[in-house]
Amino acid sequence: MLVIGLMSGTSYDAVDAAAAELRLAGDTLLLKPLGLVSTPYDDELRGALAGALPPAAVPLARVCLLDTRIGQAFASAAARADRELCGGRAELVASHGQTVFHWAEGGRVHGTLQLGQPAWIAEATGLPVVADFRPRDVAAGGQGAPLVSLVDLLWLRGRPGTPVALNIGGIANLTAPDGTAFDTGPGCALMDAAAREFTGGRLAYDVDGALAARGRPYGPLLERLLADPYYALPAPKTTGKELFHAGYWQAPEGLSAEDALATLTELTARTVADAVRGVGATEVIASGGGTRNPVLMRLLRGLLPKTPVRASDELGLPAAAKEAYAFAVLGFLTAHGLPGTAPTATGARHPSILGSLTPGRDGLRLPPRASNPPVRLRVE
Repeated sequence: MLVIGLMSGTSYDAVDAAAAELRLAGDTLLLKPLGLVSTPYDDELRGALAGALPPAAVPLARVCLLDTRIGQAFASAAARADRELCGGRAELVASHGQTVFHWAEGGRVHGTLQLGQPAWIAEATGLPVVADFRPRDVAAGGQGAPLVSLVDLLWLRGRPGTPVALNIGGIANLTAPDGTAFDTGPGCALMDAAAREFTGGRLAYDVDGALAARGRPYGPLLERLLADPYYALPAPKTTGKELFHAGYWQAPEGLSAEDALATLTELTARTVADAVRGVGATEVIASGGGTRNPVLMRLLRGLLPKTPVRASDELGLPAAAKEAYAFAVLGFLTAHGLPGTAPTATGARHPSILGSLTPGRDGLRLPPRASNPPVRLRVE
């Protein structure tokens, strides 16, 4: 089956569309990557989205506008991926949508909201769409994240030692082979917010870590941030910009942009490294936008001198596209009547078949239900 996976993470900079050929061979799910196209949000939509994220108060009219405009952006990305990567032969679209609120309170997740109306995707492509993946796991008592954990577990099964999959997006998360999975804390979210603040919006992020490289971490601020109670919570746990938003870190007066970025980059590196050590990792397979920040990755490797940190590209999944491919896999599993969660990772009472289905132009023509879920994923 040719599946397009759509993803826009907590950095909300673009819609990534990855195409994959997926098929079941016994107990193995085979994934052949067909490529990635990335379509940036236009400035107007990105600004509207930024103004609607926590801690902002948002009228329902703005929610409706965003649901429509994000859905149209996802639809355009899906149509482009079908045309450029699949030759117009795609059979299914799996859309993560854009997370705008993740209601975590008291160690539990009570609800989660992803915008990007899938009807626009179905209309633009003519294909059935699986969307709204997270709520089913939340309804089953889970955290609704990190949902890529099941894909990570299948993908890394059989590797020696204790390999850990790490994704550094706006929020960073990891998956360990025993099924432990959680958000470690901020990935690029605070760094990106600081870059925008100090440059008056000229920079959306610290390009190549250049600002951080010229600064020094400010000790009192770093120690205050490291004392956040989130880091001491047991797994499974998830977080988002409801906590780690632009106003979270409150820079001391007179702190330079360079020192601020150095401090926030150190915060991400330390909290990720602490989490990696906490699960006894023998290697780290890293993906996400944060892997493109050489300063962050240098700090992380320095904090984990005995633990190799390598890009997911070395195992066949491009670091920039891994999450989009993961949602293509989850959509494939849903279409075949298979669960897309690992309860040990999310804390749910049971595995769940994820998402809601929007029919394509020809209605719902799903493949026969698979008899057994795969136990491993192999990238061809």
